[in-house]
Amino acid sequence: LTEVPKKKKKKKYIYIYISRTGVVFGASLFLLLSLSVCSIISVISYVALALLSVTISFRIYKGILQAVQKSEDGHPFKMYLDKDIGISSELVHKYSDTTLAHINCVIKELRRLFLVEDLVDSLKFAVLMWILTYVGALFNGLTLLILGLIGTFSWPVIYEKHQAQIDHYYGLVNKQIKDVLGKIQAKIPGAKPKTE
Repeated sequence: LTEVPKKKKKKKYIYIYISRTGVVFGASLFLLLSLSVCSIISVISYVALALLSVTISFRIYKGILQAVQKSEDGHPFKMYLDKDIGISSELVHKYSDTTLAHINCVIKELRRLFLVEDLVDSLKFAVLMWILTYVGALFNGLTLLILGLIGTFSWPVIYEKHQAQIDHYYGLVNKQIKDVLGKIQAKIPGAKPKTE
């Protein structure tokens, strides 16, 4: 008897998760597509005007409804106006410390790559930058953000449906890359494979 409510509860949470994910994806994609057409100032202004038109219309509607019904419901957004929306200093410190640790890690890695601590890693980085010059010639940053957003939200579904095939081909490609890198390291003087 307890199995049915658990299944219904799980389906409800999945539905809520999917609907929230859909809202986040739709809003993010709409924002990025808007930025590709208009400037960021125009997009912020249009979004603010749309939000204000909805809230002002709702406030006027509720005011008229209260006057007609002669009720004392008060401000329709009172519950939200009374909430404390300030950001705590603990939260700021937590995220600033995490961000600072990531920035320091990136700086150290870039120093290591640009000052050629390991020749093979610096060459891999140079090849990546060379490939990115061609990517930059084909796409601008906003297009890459849009493609990245679509990929982020669609990849889990694609991977779940085709996990075996993806893992198989990923293993083959990874093996080929390691073989090629091993051959390159063997031919470059002073670039011996790393020993663990």
